[in-house]
Amino acid sequence: MILTFVIIAATVIVSISAFNNIELFSRLKFNAYLIKHSNEKWRFFSYALVHSGWMHLIINMYVLYSFGGVVEKFFTGNFGGIGFLYYGLLYVGGVLFSTLIDFGKYKNDIYYNAVGASGAVSAVVFSSILVYPAGSIILFPIPFPLPSWLFGIVYLIYSAYMGKKGADNIGHNAHFWGAIFGIVLTVILVPNVIQDFFSALF
Repeated sequence: MILTFVIIAATVIVSISAFNNIELFSRLKFNAYLIKHSNEKWRFFSYALVHSGWMHLIINMYVLYSFGGVVEKFFTGNFGGIGFLYYGLLYVGGVLFSTLIDFGKYKNDIYYNAVGASGAVSAVVFSSILVYPAGSIILFPIPFPLPSWLFGIVYLIYSAYMGKKGADNIGHNAHFWGAIFGIVLTVILVPNVIQDFFSALF
């Protein structure tokens, strides 16, 4: 889980720093208008390092911790050292891909902002569901582990609801597109993963 811990550590450090530094937070958040009109392309990636609050940060990092190790181990186990590269591509690609729709939609809206690693985490979650469908996660206050595939469905429903509500700076729409990226990249890297997934479930 080396790379997973590195990602978590970097995200926690930057997020906590930005909690008390409005200038840093504003500099890193996703804003499609500033990307297009001010050429601030780093925002396609930097927004994943900042979060709207402690709960947002804790949930994202807990979910990444719960699922990231499975994917990292699977990739390194199947591809050796290059597996770290594939895992990094999964995460960073999830960060980028999950914002593309919002970029097209809000590139002329200076008031739309989004933060959080949710899109990348969603890519990791759904990759994990494919490579290890028997996995589970414990979520307080539910007194029993949730199957990872069920958690994934609930995760997307919640994201769709919150994205439609649009009451905060969290990139909820990114969850769906991050999930799509995670599924597609995993299938490209491991073509037989879909067959193995359904065989494991049924």
